[in-house]
Amino acid sequence: MIWFTNRSAEKGSVIVLLLFGFFVAPLTSSIQAQQRVDNEHQVGGILWTQTSGEWRALAYQAFALARLRLDQDLRANRNRRIRRAVIVDVDETVLDNSPYQAMTVKTRTAYESKSWLAWCEKAEAAAIPGAVEFLRYANSRGVRVFYVTNRRESEKRCTAQNLKKVGFPDVSDETVLVRTDVSSKQPRRDNIARKHRVVLLMGDNLNDFAGIFETSKTIDSRLAATQQNKSNFGTRFIVLPNVMYGAWEEAIYGDPSKLTEEQKAEKRRNALKDF
Repeated sequence: MIWFTNRSAEKGSVIVLLLFGFFVAPLTSSIQAQQRVDNEHQVGGILWTQTSGEWRALAYQAFALARLRLDQDLRANRNRRIRRAVIVDVDETVLDNSPYQAMTVKTRTAYESKSWLAWCEKAEAAAIPGAVEFLRYANSRGVRVFYVTNRRESEKRCTAQNLKKVGFPDVSDETVLVRTDVSSKQPRRDNIARKHRVVLLMGDNLNDFAGIFETSKTIDSRLAATQQNKSNFGTRFIVLPNVMYGAWEEAIYGDPSKLTEEQKAEKRRNALKDF
């Protein structure tokens, strides 16, 4: 927009009108298209996260179960020499980003890297209930905590700042592992497992637990992978509730980037099972 203004000041009125029609109209259309993003279907999930006692109860329950499982392992394997580790996802597992989701609803805008970075840099995400207490306990028992996130390198500093600000333990360049060349978390989990015995993995998305979930893109394949790993849930895998967004929603759409808002809404309706 500034580029257009500077150049238009040097031209006659006819040229200005031509430039206005060529450059400003597409820009206006782009803004209008962005404003038409329909996030209304997320309202219930965001409100549930921000206002319900049930969401807090499930979070407390998840971390209470995590402590029970860790204590069981500490008692049963007292003489193990290799250091234990707990791997946690960051977003919606230990940090609550529902204010960012609420912003996209109120402004009718889609997720974008610029606004997400602005939110991350504020370092104001609250801790998920029970998360700080559990990870401090694990750290006090000599267990290494790793924060494995698909936030990017540009967001690593502010992510660490936010984690420290709300009281999480052992936050460092070594323990905060962000996305680099690939989105898959499996290589980072494998690197941790080479030097540690991973006792627990905690996340809000099935992709936080094993590679099989990252390659399961459809509803049916995700359900099948969950069935295949059912013995791990509640023992080695502990899931935090997130009904706002995630790979579960992408499985409904197929490829969201190829769909209009109306087509996404139709996909959601068609996925409903009634009687």
